Amino acid sequence: MYVRPATSEDRAALPALHTAAVEAFGPDSYDADEVRAWAKADDRSPDDYNVAAPNEHFTVAVRDGEVAGFGHLVLDLGKIHAVYVHPDHAGHGVGSALLAELEGYARGRGCSTLVLQSSLNAVGFYEQAGYERVCEGESPGGLAVVEMRKEL
Repeated sequence: MYVRPATSEDRAALPALHTAAVEAFGPDSYDADEVRAWAKADDRSPDDYNVAAPNEHFTVAVRDGEVAGFGHLVLDLGKIHAVYVHPDHAGHGVGSALLAELEGYARGRGCSTLVLQSSLNAVGFYEQAGYERVCEGESPGGLAVVEMRKEL
């Protein structure tokens, strides 16, 4: 496995990966209606993933020749916007590698703190990586989340 910056060619794989991750792991913490709304199975498009946006950083993990996960950092906000791993690649360090790369990128650009909104099913993952709970809240889509923070 290796992690690299996402390219425009990677965008085609991201909608299905994103939806598959939500559908596989979301039911651990959310009901069927919440998972369905979050997964947006028919509403995601490669255009939703602007891998070349200024002051943002998109990265992908490649495992066994395919995009296994992606991460997205909004540098101006010091915010990790997303870390998703396809269920076929879960448990192989993909999420940890993506998160470490996003943190390293942020640190290299002078960011000293990162924040994120964790889905309830991912709180333990982020806590193991050193993130601390700040408060509970809701995502823009109305999903219960935990605001988290890490000093780099």
